[in-house]
Amino acid sequence: MNQPVKPPQNDVVGPKARHKTTQVMVGKVAVGGGAPIVVQSMTNTDTADIEGTIAQVAALSRAGSELVRITVDRDEAAAAVPHIRDGLRKRGITTPLIGDFHYIGHKLLAEYPACAEALDKYRINPGNVGFKNKRDTQFADIIEIANKNDKPVRIGANWGSLDQELLTKLMEENAASPDPVDARAVTREAMVQSALLSAARAQELGMPKNRMILSAKVSAVQDLIAVYKELARRSDYAIHLGLTEAGMGSKGIVASSAALGILLQDGIGDTIRISLTPEPGGDRTLEVQVAQELLQTMGFRTFVPLVAACPGCGRTTSTTFQELARSIQDFIREEMPSWKTRYPGVEELNVAIMGCIVNGPGESKHADIGISLPGTGETPAAPVFVDGKKFRTLRGPNIATEFKAMVIDYIDQRYGSGAKVPGETVTAAE
Repeated sequence: MNQPVKPPQNDVVGPKARHKTTQVMVGKVAVGGGAPIVVQSMTNTDTADIEGTIAQVAALSRAGSELVRITVDRDEAAAAVPHIRDGLRKRGITTPLIGDFHYIGHKLLAEYPACAEALDKYRINPGNVGFKNKRDTQFADIIEIANKNDKPVRIGANWGSLDQELLTKLMEENAASPDPVDARAVTREAMVQSALLSAARAQELGMPKNRMILSAKVSAVQDLIAVYKELARRSDYAIHLGLTEAGMGSKGIVASSAALGILLQDGIGDTIRISLTPEPGGDRTLEVQVAQELLQTMGFRTFVPLVAACPGCGRTTSTTFQELARSIQDFIREEMPSWKTRYPGVEELNVAIMGCIVNGPGESKHADIGISLPGTGETPAAPVFVDGKKFRTLRGPNIATEFKAMVIDYIDQRYGSGAKVPGETVTAAE
């Protein structure tokens, strides 16, 4: 007689416990140390364009970016930073600003003390902070300025600008080893060492661990996973996750989600950025939306109400359910900045918009509010379910408009006034 197969008892459903890291305060945003995983992004405006940069930082902030990085690459950019900070504050935007420094960061921070003061964090790339005998001096200059201004730093090694002296040294040691590994493994080790050695040097210069965040960005998914796992294994610094040069469109979204999803599931990562190449003239806030959706679908945080919609098939030749799903989803995202203050907890809302009778009623019952639209050849009626119970049946040409109004009413009653949402059961003939 066949015995039922029992699942392995040591399998754990869900993410591993978060990797324990030292908490860092970036402005008033906590990173690491058990704080919620922080979403961040970066502008692609010319920082010297003060109004353009203010507008993009504001858009990223409204979209949900909790930290925003700006490029500080020359005198004009450094001079603009305090004006950008002040312009944002006048608009009521307090999102911390991070300065991205390469090559001459030590010089810009020293010559523009107002820039050094206005920024909430400095990003340093150990691969291009200086070369040969200048490297340690210029790195030390930045750390000294950060210490003077009580600013945290991100020490961010990058595959494309790796410390070549360190890489050469490790390659030579590997070649002389009786059991050499492949060059890619050596490069991954160089990435980890670059970040850790720089952090150790910063501590020698007086920077405490609670003002340092580390990253080691690469552009290949498997390399990224290997590097960050090793970085986490060997340190307890707060960790910034991101796949560099991820690419454009679906490629960038899939690659970033695959790599970061695995690391997050393993408990690694305190702040994330999805580095997407935008379409020409495209919306920079897409990378914020993708980062939020990754964290929300994995169950780490909630940002916006979820809209479940069926993929469509031969039973759903009408585009009504697609148009309604898009309309509701866009409406929710547009309204979330104001809803956060008016409707506490609204991000927990689940909405279902289904296209036919096969799974429509069942999925709609599982949502807080859901609608099952008529599929091809079905009776032109759309039952609406509220809190698992049939609430009303919509008919006629204004189904989409009426359902959208019902969603708004549900939100107002459940999250606004505190009154209970009516859940009476009505018949389909109503």
